[in-house]
Parts: sequence; C-alpha cells; structure tokens
Amino acid sequence: MNGLEGELHAGLARLDQRSLRRRRRERSTAAFPVIEFDGRRLVNFAANDYLGLAADRRVAAALAAAAARWGTGAGAAHLLSGHTAAHAALEEALADFLGREAALLFSTGYMANLGAIGALAGRDDTVVQDRLNHASLIDGAVLSRARLLRYAHADPGAAARRVDAAKGRTILATDGVFSMDGDVAPLVDLADIAERSGAILMVDDAHGFGVLGDGGRGSTERSGLAPDRIPVQVVTLGKALGVFGAAVAGSRDLIETLVQRARPWVYTTAMPPAVAAAAGEALALMRTEDWRRERVRAHVERFRAAAAAAGLELLASGTPIQPVVAGSAERALAAARALAKRGFYVPAIRPPTVPEGTARLRVTLSAAHEEGQIDALVGALAESLPHE
Repeated sequence: MNGLEGELHAGLARLDQRSLRRRRRERSTAAFPVIEFDGRRLVNFAANDYLGLAADRRVAAALAAAAARWGTGAGAAHLLSGHTAAHAALEEALADFLGREAALLFSTGYMANLGAIGALAGRDDTVVQDRLNHASLIDGAVLSRARLLRYAHADPGAAARRVDAAKGRTILATDGVFSMDGDVAPLVDLADIAERSGAILMVDDAHGFGVLGDGGRGSTERSGLAPDRIPVQVVTLGKALGVFGAAVAGSRDLIETLVQRARPWVYTTAMPPAVAAAAGEALALMRTEDWRRERVRAHVERFRAAAAAAGLELLASGTPIQPVVAGSAERALAAARALAKRGFYVPAIRPPTVPEGTARLRVTLSAAHEEGQIDALVGALAESLPHE
C-alpha cells in the first residue's frame, strides 16, 4: 500500500470509528412510495419528491416523447448548439410562473448557486450567509474569492451586523427552506436589511418551490414579498417537480449577465432536452393540481400531531422536512436500522451534514404517501428511538 493509499485507508477507518462513513445503497425500484433495497421492500420517507410527481406517468410520457424527438442528450453547451426549443420553453414557463422577467436553466441546483454567486461577486466583494445554508451556497462564495461572512441561523439582527461589516458589492444569501431543519428563512426581515444596505438578496428555494405559498411559488410567495424584492431566486426541478435540474430567475439583465459570466453554465453541456420537456410537463401539472400541495400539507399536520402524542422530539418545521432528533451519530444509525427492520427507509443524517450532537432522522413527506403509512411510521419511530 503506497503512501496515498495508506492515508486514505486510515482516514476511512477513522470515519468508521466515529459512525460517520457514508455508504451508497442500490435501489432497484422507482422512488415512490415503496422502494426495494437488497430484496427488502421499504416505505420511502427519504426522498424530496414532495408532490409525488417523480413517478407520474404523464411526466414519464413527456420525457419519452421528447427523447424520441430530441435524442438522449443536448450534445453541447447552451452557447454552442445545445440550447433547444425545449429549454427555451421551460425557461419561459418558469419565469412566467415565478413572476420574473427571465430564467436560466442549470444542470443542478449546486451549479446554479456556484454560477450565480461567481458571476456577481469577486475578490473585492462580500457574501453574507446563514450559518445553516446549503453547501452549494457556501462553496459558491468560497470559489468566487469574495469575503464570506456567516451569521447565526435565521437571526436577522446577526445578518444585519454582518451586512454592515461588508465591503464592496454585498450578496445576502439564504436558503428559503433549510434542507436539514425544515424551517423557513425570515425573508421579510432579510429583504428589509438588503434594501436598507444596498445588498443583493439571493434565495435558494430548492425545498420551498412547489410546496409553499398558495400557488406553490415557494417561500418567497409564502412571505408575501413581491418578486422584485428578491433579485436572485434559485429553484430546483428535482424535488417538488420530480425531474432534474435547476434555474435562476430574476431580471433580464441578471439572466444575461449569467449567460456571459456564470462559468458552471457557460462551460458545461446543456441538460438533455427531454429532461427539460419532462420538467415543463411537471410544472404544468403542479400549477393545476393543487390537491398535491394540500395533501402533503395535511400529511405534515398529521405527522406532527402523532409525533407529539408519541413524545418524539421534532424540530420546529412546518414543511415536508420533519427532522427527528437523535443526538449522537451512533443513536441515529441504530434507529435507522431499526426502522428498516420495521419496513421504513429513513436514513440517519450525521455530521458534517449537521452539527455535532444533532444527528437525526430526516423524515420527508410526500403527496404520494398514504395516511396509514404515516401513522405506522410514527409508531415505528417511537419504538426505534425511545427516550434516553
């Protein structure tokens, strides 16, 4: 074993000792509502398919029809020959739905955040971020070489102090819904701070888009803010829409600037046109089938009421992300294994994804779930994660 291999092996062994090593599991079925791992069928409470669209036959049919027309790949970056009518139609539909002048597709939400921050901030600028922001927002700031200042989670006062200490162009960036806690950012307060200071408010609404707000326009709609008070909005297409990809929405000048300067967009192959067509179909269904949002919201209320009655410790989340706190990584892993034996897939979330001492079971609810499955899960949680 050479020097590098020895170091890597020792590093993996240390992760094993601390119950922090991540492992892939091969799924042999569609994502919802029941999945199969290693021949065992489990009710899936670990996906972000909040509206149950990932397995919708109409979305699949749109994908297949578009693949027959456009082929399986875009073949090039958007600025070469990769931009098709399917991409343009989806961008227009997203902009219309969100009340924005324009939108720009990215292959992933990670790339969208890297691209937007990198295009808007540089060495002489500052990016102010919530301490619990998604890794892609943090990495976007680091890669931009701007000064990164982080503030206490969901604390507008702390955010204002960081903005006051900023230099150069300032981006105030936050998740709309925090992916591991499920709570919603104080967007009205952050918008006020940005406007007073001249900062640019950027919201990554990956987990709010499609779910929050009367029309499903996300945490921005839920906050009651007009779209122009949040100049940079990021949405993803692989969660509530059940497909793949992401988009940045805003003014025409913002989108044109990203076309010129967002390196993760300029220098990568465009998403397959068939995927864009499938996302367009899912967006159309999301706009017309309000029952999906109503159903998942009812599931959230049902789960929280049953969990409270069972004495389970939940974080203060009103979204489909419902974390059940375990504490140590070992306890979270043991509970996840016990749930699997009872027929439920709820993986343990451990550091560094969450802070030390806050390992948890991250339950995610979907319109695809049945009420009986939710009730049974709560009972299994109470047995698998008893009071210490």
